[in-house]
Amino acid sequence: MIKKSLAMLAVASVALVSCKKDQALTIDDATAKRAELAHADAGKLALIKFENPEHDFGTIQQGQKVEHTFKYTNAGTADLIITNAKASCGCTVPDYTKEPVAPGKTGEVHVVFDSTGKSGEVTKTVTLTLNTEAGTEQVSFKANIENKGIGVVPAAH
Repeated sequence: MIKKSLAMLAVASVALVSCKKDQALTIDDATAKRAELAHADAGKLALIKFENPEHDFGTIQQGQKVEHTFKYTNAGTADLIITNAKASCGCTVPDYTKEPVAPGKTGEVHVVFDSTGKSGEVTKTVTLTLNTEAGTEQVSFKANIENKGIGVVPAAH
């Protein structure tokens, strides 16, 4: 009798679990439509393509501020959105297109570099946080900074 009760309990448990499983698979129309739209958008990605991700300012004088604009195109299939631009040092101030850039359209990353207190060859980067597959991209620039001295001319003898 106990064995028969245990067997009936096991069969009832399996049947109960099966019923709950079927309930979990029930999806209403609104959820199905949202899933269908998400699946359709799943293959769409933004893709940033810079005209040139590197720039050479050449030789500049110490204390000089120089600027450059990196231009890019969204070569992807979804809007490109940059959410942050972080320079590798405080001497560089980046600015960027804040609006979403549609596929095929262009945007810009503008940098201002202040060479005060710097000398020799320098290379700086700006790291962008964006909605591409990689999630981040970098642009960079370099400059050869000449120290202009303090203006003292040696005496002629």
